[in-house]
Amino acid sequence: MEGLGWILTIIVGGLAGWIAEKIMKTDTGLLANIIIGILGAVVLNAILVAILGYTFGGIIGQLIVGILGACILIWLYRLIRGRA
Repeated sequence: MEGLGWILTIIVGGLAGWIAEKIMKTDTGLLANIIIGILGAVVLNAILVAILGYTFGGIIGQLIVGILGACILIWLYRLIRGRA
């Protein structure tokens, strides 16, 4: 997550993963939510930088990017597992 410290990254990642869990109706734990939220933000940040040349900054911007990225990761996981 761009510009956030480690502790804030974990908090925002956990919150993003939890919100994505509720949106996608999955049942994961706290650690999985943190990992999904952080990885989702990293993946979507890379996509945004490649396509647009920039990404959203700040805590709220990174939270939105993390939520959307986590939803994309959950969707891809379901697609691969055949439960989409």
